[in-house]
Amino acid sequence: MVVNRARTPLSRDKLLEAAIAVADAGGIRALTIRSVAAELGVKPMSLYHHVASKEAIIDGVIDSVFTEIAPPPSDVGWRSALGERAHSVRAVLRRHPWATPLMESRQNPGPATLGHHDAVIGTLRRAGFSITLAAHAYSLLDSYIYGFALEEAALPFSPQDVEEAVQDYLNKFPSEDAYPYLAEMAKEHVMKPGYDYGDEFDFGLELILDGLEARLAREAEYGVTD
Repeated sequence: MVVNRARTPLSRDKLLEAAIAVADAGGIRALTIRSVAAELGVKPMSLYHHVASKEAIIDGVIDSVFTEIAPPPSDVGWRSALGERAHSVRAVLRRHPWATPLMESRQNPGPATLGHHDAVIGTLRRAGFSITLAAHAYSLLDSYIYGFALEEAALPFSPQDVEEAVQDYLNKFPSEDAYPYLAEMAKEHVMKPGYDYGDEFDFGLELILDGLEARLAREAEYGVTD
């Protein structure tokens, strides 16, 4: 007896889900029409019923990544709201490190992308940031978050093997005195038990928020400044 099992109909959402899986496994270079079709178990031509091109797939997956980022909550102060949003962005980019260089690159941003940007700008504007200061703040925050995500993803060691990796790094020095301050940093900080480079994220974020808070107060006292 032959049983006909109806295949689940292909949809744009399923296509984008498969595309993200391909990129998560092999990076953005692995993302092609053929690789997504293979992930779905369909012929490549069938994808064109839902997307016009590979670029359209990339537009779609980046918008999907934005849906994973929690927008700034509206029931807390702006510092806490932007801090929570920053941690959410970082967590999402750790899941999808291939997406980091693409997050602001799309010429056809989707509704999730646009809605997220609008929510962040709204948080700043409602807190009293001028248009100019809001633009500076958003640029500064995202430059820091994306830059940290890129650097964190590129580290040649994990928190579990940092001591061994750094010791191997030090062993390549011609002598202990060749780079004394670098050696000191490695031995007295990086190789200490419990060190995790990711912990640096909060320190930098707090410095940025402190600076923005001071600039906001200055703007309120003296008027709009560049």
